[in-house]
Amino acid sequence: MPIVIIAIAEWFGTALWFTPNAVIGDLQRTWGLATGDLGWLTGAVQFGFLLGTLGLGLSGLADRTRASRLFALACLVGALSNALLPYAGGLWPAIGLRLVTGLSLAGIYPIGMKLMVGWAPGRAGLGLAWLVGMLVLGTAMPHLLAGLGWSGGGLIGQSGGGSARESGDWRLTLWIASLLALLAGVSIWRLGDAPSLARASTPTPSRLAGLAAFRIADFRRAAGAYFGHMWELYTLWTLIPLLLIGDNPSLSPQALSMLSFALIAVGAPGCWLGGWLSQHLGSRRVAILGLAGSAIGCLLYPWLAPHLGFAALVAYLAAWSLLAVIDSPQFSALSASACPAALIGSALTLQNAIGFAISAVSIGLLVPWLPALEATIAWWLLPGPLLGLLALRRLGRPARFGP
Repeated sequence: MPIVIIAIAEWFGTALWFTPNAVIGDLQRTWGLATGDLGWLTGAVQFGFLLGTLGLGLSGLADRTRASRLFALACLVGALSNALLPYAGGLWPAIGLRLVTGLSLAGIYPIGMKLMVGWAPGRAGLGLAWLVGMLVLGTAMPHLLAGLGWSGGGLIGQSGGGSARESGDWRLTLWIASLLALLAGVSIWRLGDAPSLARASTPTPSRLAGLAAFRIADFRRAAGAYFGHMWELYTLWTLIPLLLIGDNPSLSPQALSMLSFALIAVGAPGCWLGGWLSQHLGSRRVAILGLAGSAIGCLLYPWLAPHLGFAALVAYLAAWSLLAVIDSPQFSALSASACPAALIGSALTLQNAIGFAISAVSIGLLVPWLPALEATIAWWLLPGPLLGLLALRRLGRPARFGP
């Protein structure tokens, strides 16, 4: 039961992540935003998340504070900053609120992983698979909302005045997300910390607690594999709608949004499948399977894509997307198993921070080159899974150098 509660709380809590994407059209009309301004709202959340995870991971606060209380506080702060967004009145106050939301998400996503590891110590791979699967659904949700034409017609540039919604209704999208986050916080507050986490809640010896984990050889290997995985994953998800529209320019915005939702959301059952497999094969083997599968996806795409029909291309991207994320929870399970209990929160939080920073660099470097690289952009994603496989090769073996 705790696994279910934490997974649903993670889904509800991370509903705060992309809420402006579902009301893009209304924000443009209300505040007179240009299309380019909208990226600042998403970027502010990502930057806030990076700052928050770095702060929690380096300070050791993730392990000096009860995880359930930190999670609940983060949900409260995030819910308030999100609920206040309709009253921002313009772009820059909204960016400030979204920055606070990003900071709060640093206390929801990685701290949720610590809670899951604590409550499911013998089934961390399975528990984290459910947790990350819920996060994947949250990541894909804006595409679904846009495809359904909900939230005031959310698609940028959608024409006509046929929306049946009144002008103030778009606020409900934000407030419902805030309510879900509050429910997540209450449920985790009531659940509390696992007994194993409570026993390990002594102060860590160093203020730079998360860095201490990198002295552990197997943590370095698992984290290195995760970093390679993050080079590929979010860039692939960013490219999916661009690859679809490039292959079929006649796609309607609604069809593009629904296909993008499906091709990203397929990762959720992929995570759950990976969690089930981890109970039989172990997290390391599932991680190797995912990295090898996504490496093959990167390698073959430039050769196959020009010759595939559109339906076959969609099927190929679905398989690639699933394999690119099936291993994601297993890296956290491997990292957590390599750490002493007193370091798990700080170590996973810092690992998240570095991973998301790598994904931002990958997106920033590669996506602008899509018009020039076309299908061969997939080869620039290939180093990520290959380096991940190299890092996992010696997992579980004695270190050659150092501790």
